[in-house]
Amino acid sequence: MSESPNTILVRRLYDSGMAPEVTAEIIAPDLVWDITPGFPHSGIYHGWESVSRDFFGNLMPDYESFSGHAEQFFAAADDHVVVLGHYHAVSKAGAEADARFIHLWTVRDGKLTHLRQAADSHVVREVLNG
Repeated sequence: MSESPNTILVRRLYDSGMAPEVTAEIIAPDLVWDITPGFPHSGIYHGWESVSRDFFGNLMPDYESFSGHAEQFFAAADDHVVVLGHYHAVSKAGAEADARFIHLWTVRDGKLTHLRQAADSHVVREVLNG
């Protein structure tokens, strides 16, 4: 069975490593980025500029490295894609951890408009404590 156009779109974001030319093309200007409470720098961000500056700009300095790895993609309804995967985090002190995530994407008119994230926030926070 072939992937839905929405699943292909979401997979493209992960496969690109969120490359700037890809995000510029597929992320909607009115993006809503919803990070689960308890996760570092959790909250709701509006627009890619805010996500880049206020979420990633605050998250990335806390870690030596932090990356998300998508493992499975599921089309859900006409406008949603569910992604299962894990984050890999390395603290400044060298501690490492992997934490599972679920991302629920909403797609509208060929653009990613909403991310709702749930993750094992405890594991991600623990790596910061060394």
